[in-house]
Amino acid sequence: MRDATLCGSISTSLLYRWAENQSRAAFRQITVKTPQLVEMDDQKESLRKITNTLAVKNEEIQNFICCLKQSLENLEANSTRVQEDLVAEFASLSSTLEGLKEGMITRIKQERASRTYELQNQLSACTKALESSEELLELANQTLCSSDTDSFNQAAKEIKDSVTMAPAFRLSLKAKASDSMSHMMVDFAQEKEMLQAIKFLPVPATPEIQERDCLVSDNTATVVWSLPEPDSKIDHYVLEHRRTNHEGPPRSKEDYPWMVMEGIRETEFTLTGLRFDTRFITFRVKACNKAVAGEFSEPVTLETIAFVFKLDSGTAHQNLRVEDLSVEWDSSGGKVQEIRKDKNRTNSPMNSPARNAVMSPKRAPSARVGRDRFTAESYTVLGDTAIDGGQQYWEVRFDKESKAFAVGVALRTLGRFDQLGKTSASWCFHLNNWLQQSLTAKHNNKARALDCPVPDRVGVYCNYEEGILSFYNGRSKQLIHTFRTKFPQPVVPAFMVWNGSFSVQTGLQVPSIVQSGQKRSSDASSSNTSLT
Repeated sequence: MRDATLCGSISTSLLYRWAENQSRAAFRQITVKTPQLVEMDDQKESLRKITNTLAVKNEEIQNFICCLKQSLENLEANSTRVQEDLVAEFASLSSTLEGLKEGMITRIKQERASRTYELQNQLSACTKALESSEELLELANQTLCSSDTDSFNQAAKEIKDSVTMAPAFRLSLKAKASDSMSHMMVDFAQEKEMLQAIKFLPVPATPEIQERDCLVSDNTATVVWSLPEPDSKIDHYVLEHRRTNHEGPPRSKEDYPWMVMEGIRETEFTLTGLRFDTRFITFRVKACNKAVAGEFSEPVTLETIAFVFKLDSGTAHQNLRVEDLSVEWDSSGGKVQEIRKDKNRTNSPMNSPARNAVMSPKRAPSARVGRDRFTAESYTVLGDTAIDGGQQYWEVRFDKESKAFAVGVALRTLGRFDQLGKTSASWCFHLNNWLQQSLTAKHNNKARALDCPVPDRVGVYCNYEEGILSFYNGRSKQLIHTFRTKFPQPVVPAFMVWNGSFSVQTGLQVPSIVQSGQKRSSDASSSNTSLT
């Protein structure tokens, strides 16, 4: 029995060792790649790159095919249209000539009738005068043959009186109207040459946008273009621009329409007051003379770097009514608001409305994707896009009669009971109108009084790498206060309002005056020292 037990124990031990060896061999087989497997992985990676390249190229070709098909359709429609216009123009010209001919024939007829009337009247008068003169002549001849002295003298006196009053001596023997009609003749030799010289209208040359001279800054875009050769017949230019999230040639189907600027007299134009909520803006321009417009230039796409975000209604205190970028205090309170979710948006700070992570090249999801609403006396709502790099700027208009208002930045980990500026996780500009008005900069439950008038619009500047958070008068761009710190992790725009309202304006570039001011004040002065 003992031997049997020993044999069984040895067998079990051997079995365990065999299984362990098999497991180790399998692990080595899995973990240690042969040269063939390494080469295969390299080939796969290379093939993936080729696949991606081919997919991009196929998309470009498909887009170009769509453009070609659209061009063919446009060519057919445009050819038919210009042919119809040409026929109509010739018909109009023929009608004009026919009308001119009828008018000139009518004038000839009228002239002939007028002259005929004059000559007929003159002929009639002359005929009657001739008849009267012939009668007098015959009477005079008869009188000359008379031998009676008394009767001769009497007859001679009557004849003399009759001749004096005879119509023949009162007539003008010059025709009242000429028989010439040479003044009614025409010579269309010059007009024929003009007609033979008829050709298609001279089309203005196609302008070329000088991309190196174009400028995008301060939410304005200046576009500069030129013509291949000077053309004094150019009357004006038409500039079109369109927002897009795609770099490169225009696609057959874009999300945004072309916006048209007409009547431009110079070869440069500046668009102001733009809101950059897409990654790029595309421009094209054409020249026009007084008769026809030329072809559009090749489109030029300019990058529009700006900070775009929306308010995360999922974080909003239940007393705050969030509508897009506007917030209003809801005195009814205690009612859970409906969280409006964009089909193309998540709560991840990776997401940005209408553009894909262009504000921060180092963007990465935070450890905490979602969070609870703020509650109790933390009447707060956060932005939905994290700042983890670069320089960002946005503005907020607020009701100056609000009982309390604050704007700044906060960590995503800001507690749902925490008020802005009361902990180390938030920095803010704070207005208090409760009992006594005060304007302060707050962080970590420390406040610095701000000696300046209460603005109705505040600009917020954040330089993440440098740890700078500055507040400006949104109208004058006058610096109000600057925090200098080191952000421990990405921050998000943060807002608070009690018994009031505010609205946020995003898609703004950092104003030039703010950038230059930040450079000048790189060495912090005592007036804008950070709170510690």
